[in-house]
Amino acid sequence: MSRKVFYFTLILIISSAAFLMYISRRAPEEELEPSIPEREIEEETEEPAEEEMDEEILAMMKLISLRAEEGGLPEVPLVVGHSEKTDVEREYGSPDSQDDTEEGEYAVYLSEHITVGYEDALVTDLRSYDPDLARITYAHITEILGEAPKTSTYTDDENSHLILTYPVSEIYSLKWILDQNSGDPKNPSADHISIVMSEEHPTAVMLKRIHAMSLKEKIGQMVFAGISGITADDSALALITEEKVGGIIFNSPNLKDPEQTRTYVNTLKAANEMNEIPLFFGIDQEGGRVSKIPGDLMDIPSSRKVGEVDDPEFSYELGQALGEIVKAYGFNINFAPVLDINSNPQNPVIGDRSFGDNALRVSSHGIPLMKGLQDAHVIPTIKHFPGHGDTDVDSHLALPVIEKSREDLAALELIPFRNAIEAGADMVMIAHLLLPEIDDKFPSSLSETVIHDMLRAELQYKGVVITDDLMMKAIDANYGLDEAAVLSLKAGSDIVMIAGGYEKVRDVLTALLDAAVSGEIPEERINQSVRRILLLKDKYEITDAPVEEIQTERLNELLEALLNQYMN
Repeated sequence: MSRKVFYFTLILIISSAAFLMYISRRAPEEELEPSIPEREIEEETEEPAEEEMDEEILAMMKLISLRAEEGGLPEVPLVVGHSEKTDVEREYGSPDSQDDTEEGEYAVYLSEHITVGYEDALVTDLRSYDPDLARITYAHITEILGEAPKTSTYTDDENSHLILTYPVSEIYSLKWILDQNSGDPKNPSADHISIVMSEEHPTAVMLKRIHAMSLKEKIGQMVFAGISGITADDSALALITEEKVGGIIFNSPNLKDPEQTRTYVNTLKAANEMNEIPLFFGIDQEGGRVSKIPGDLMDIPSSRKVGEVDDPEFSYELGQALGEIVKAYGFNINFAPVLDINSNPQNPVIGDRSFGDNALRVSSHGIPLMKGLQDAHVIPTIKHFPGHGDTDVDSHLALPVIEKSREDLAALELIPFRNAIEAGADMVMIAHLLLPEIDDKFPSSLSETVIHDMLRAELQYKGVVITDDLMMKAIDANYGLDEAAVLSLKAGSDIVMIAGGYEKVRDVLTALLDAAVSGEIPEERINQSVRRILLLKDKYEITDAPVEEIQTERLNELLEALLNQYMN
């Protein structure tokens, strides 16, 4: 190798080594101070945080809209038009404050960030003041939901609100209430939201219907009247045409034979054509010794015998058969089944009317019989709440006293009633019992503790409550009939039964009307009951259509086939 080539190669090696050393020294400095392209990359990695916030807002609005379609708010177990004040108070307790406005009553729950609006103790407005709502602006709402079909404003000394109303279903609307005093007035943030019913909501239609009724018409719906004789005389017709009663009970003295019964019922139905609301017609057709339907019908087994067969399918089919029988005679309510547990052998009034002496036997057969009646399109009435089984006194003759606590009742007597309510009971009959450890002042049929606290609040029952006959000695011997009726409605009953004649029913109606006019019974309280009554009549499609000819032969064939299958 020539000397010139050697030196050239040596210089190249030294130059390369120097360059590598320079690069190795520069690298840490460049890591500490990134080049501009690297800074741009880092700035781009910060942008997803903004997108993530937008996604949260979108998710929040989507959840709000989905719950609004169902009539509710996120994480709030209430539904507008369905939930009642008892549901709210059971979930959240007493409100922090309460406001009465022209729009209704509003209960404020600060820690839950909600306000609940009521009409006649029914939830009609749900409002959320969740602080996270302030992240949602007018721009967000209109971008996602579009322009509001309805826009309005509300202003007072403290507030300036823009209200955007969006129908979210055929029966619910979602209102966004924006605070124009905070942030950008052109892009205000949400202050709260409100879920309300549309005019087409069945509950809104029902409330409008109730408000169109006179006070006398409302009171009339809350009375189940007895009648006299076997034909419709002037006094029986006056109960309907003048007093506007909502229901008629037939007892043995009113029932001679199928044709007489059909004629009597049809005459009363025809008299009610002048009224918009159809009549309840009720009868006791339990089976056994309490079988009031007239005619040459086969004997129907008592509840005790049904329980001894111990086949729930038989109980269900018997319920269907009972439904077909009472329906054929023109009745739409059967005051059965008996859910009392026959736990006291000395009981003079229940006995074989009970399915058995334990809660399982009574539930296992009383509830299927109830369902059978329902499927026959007849309203069953579970009785006698809170339990008439452990008595040695007949409430027709005197007031029974039961020395039991709530815990005692919950461990036995209340079990069949609780199970039936969970299975969809439509009507509960309240017994005349004194339970000193629960209410030492009023019998159960007049007791707010029993009717409201136990039945409504604890057992979450929302159907119709009817008293046993207030003319029974348990009540009549201790209270005036008028006084008892007023006390019972104040306590929470929906219907009082007066199984006497025209004059007694008329006097009770007058007393109830006077109590309503004076405010002793608030009209809101009356409206609650009327709503339940009308909902039940609508559910079973009650009409005043005349009863067709009764075919007892067909009914006997139905019974014979059933009894041969299960009892022979």
